[in-house]
Amino acid sequence: MQNLKDKVAAVFAASGEIAGAVARSFSQHGAKVYVTARNLDAVKTLAQEIKANGGSAEAAKVDALDEAGIDNFLRKVVADNGKLDVVFNGIGANYDEMGGRPPTTEATFAQFMAPLEKLCGSQFLTSRIAARYMMQTRSEGTILLLTAALSRSKLSNVAGITAASAAIEGLTRVMAAEWGGDGIKVICICPGALLETRRISGWINAAAQQYGMPVEQLVAQYKSLDILKTSPTLKQVGETAAFLASETGVAFNSHIVDVDCGKLNIL
Repeated sequence: MQNLKDKVAAVFAASGEIAGAVARSFSQHGAKVYVTARNLDAVKTLAQEIKANGGSAEAAKVDALDEAGIDNFLRKVVADNGKLDVVFNGIGANYDEMGGRPPTTEATFAQFMAPLEKLCGSQFLTSRIAARYMMQTRSEGTILLLTAALSRSKLSNVAGITAASAAIEGLTRVMAAEWGGDGIKVICICPGALLETRRISGWINAAAQQYGMPVEQLVAQYKSLDILKTSPTLKQVGETAAFLASETGVAFNSHIVDVDCGKLNIL
């Protein structure tokens, strides 16, 4: 079923595994997809894969923290198509990029603010610029943000990323309220820890070495919190994004949509 037939979609940070999965699903559901990242080679490879599978895709080098670059890119998308229907920003960050996981009493102000600026800041930029073009073209489109379940968890030594995750969720609700009158829906996707991704598998391997534990034991501890006997996959995240961007997905406007199969430790 092509829920997004003839839609125009832009995906930021598409060199990441989650954004890549979303771009593939958008294409499979009929959208023309523009994939962007700082790593042009990576998104060129993704675009080639999408086209090889019968989809329509174009790649561009865009830094999702560069306001002028985002604006120039989306202006071109609108000039070429006359509209902009869907935007997804899959920007993420590793702990080491954000200065590690220092205790809150020891973290510097810069370490605390880094994930807020990168994660929430990027979502703010891509969302508001996309909204302007959707308003100008009366596209009545969908803006999809990405957050992490840290926003509703109680973990030590992750103050900055936890605050950024919660801020993205609050930003989603504000933007949905502001732009709903223009027919724009704003939704935030919150995947569980995707064990098939390099980020999560790398974290598990590093933690296993740090604590002298078998990897299998750490995985079992995490999966013990699953409500069902299954865990989410990248494909399920992509399919959820495509559904939310469809006409049926309008029922979820302003919501934080968990894609985790249910977790006992998440509110």
